[in-house]
Amino acid sequence: MNEIKKEDIKQEVFDLYDDYAHSRIDRRDFVQKLSTYAVGGITVTSLMGFLMPDYQGAIQVKPDDPRLKSDYVTYQSPKGGGTIKALLSMPANTQKKLGGIVVVHENRGLNPHIADVARRAALAGFVSIAPDALTPLGGYPGNDDEGRTMQSKRDRNEMLEDFIAAYDYLKSNKDCNGKIGVVGFCFGGWIANMMAVRVPDLAAAVPFYGGQPASEDVPKIKAPLLLHFGELDKGVNAGWPAYEEALKQNHKEYKAYIYPNANHGFHNDTTPRYDKAAAELAWKRTLDFFNEKLT
Repeated sequence: MNEIKKEDIKQEVFDLYDDYAHSRIDRRDFVQKLSTYAVGGITVTSLMGFLMPDYQGAIQVKPDDPRLKSDYVTYQSPKGGGTIKALLSMPANTQKKLGGIVVVHENRGLNPHIADVARRAALAGFVSIAPDALTPLGGYPGNDDEGRTMQSKRDRNEMLEDFIAAYDYLKSNKDCNGKIGVVGFCFGGWIANMMAVRVPDLAAAVPFYGGQPASEDVPKIKAPLLLHFGELDKGVNAGWPAYEEALKQNHKEYKAYIYPNANHGFHNDTTPRYDKAAAELAWKRTLDFFNEKLT
């Protein structure tokens, strides 16, 4: 059997995976509907294997990278989940205080991919903290299916408090200069938008394909925004015109990019939704933005 290639897969398959990844359909329905596209020598099993994330094979910055100091810490989130575990990372030989970045995971806890993204941010010259909102339920369980189920049991506004508490923790860190931004993906993109609403001193917010705050909350935003969207991400993108109009009406500082032919999750290099050109450009823009606002 020939190797499956991204360009051979219909967009409907990626849309179906998006429904599954966001718990709009369960695994049984996903497999059943996926069977429609198992044609021409492609089996459901091989299609499933192609679509599922490959965490270990895609790691860019290893946990023991000698260029970094990276370890797990705990901090208190009294309005959220109590004691929260997070990955704290920074350059190994830094001689000065650095800007801070809160890195917010998707809807499945702090999996290896988001931990890798947090280390990438640290390698770029920042102190990063990547909390695990599943800590009160035992932490990321080792696979995304269980992670999604666990995260669905938590109130998202309480989880928002956990990430705001991470901002406070980073603010008092001796290696941080007090200028802190947030970057988040999917659920984390919503958190990034909402932290811009809730945290007056937030220095920068970068939502990747994140849900938008209510229009009446937009006047509370003080932080400059850099927003990334995939052109094919119809669900998230549906809310963008109203959000952009509210940002304009309230004279907020923002830049938004819609990446052509990119899906939701295009920055995640562990699944075939990954778009290398869009992801690398979006990440470069993100780091340039943070370098401007946090240093």
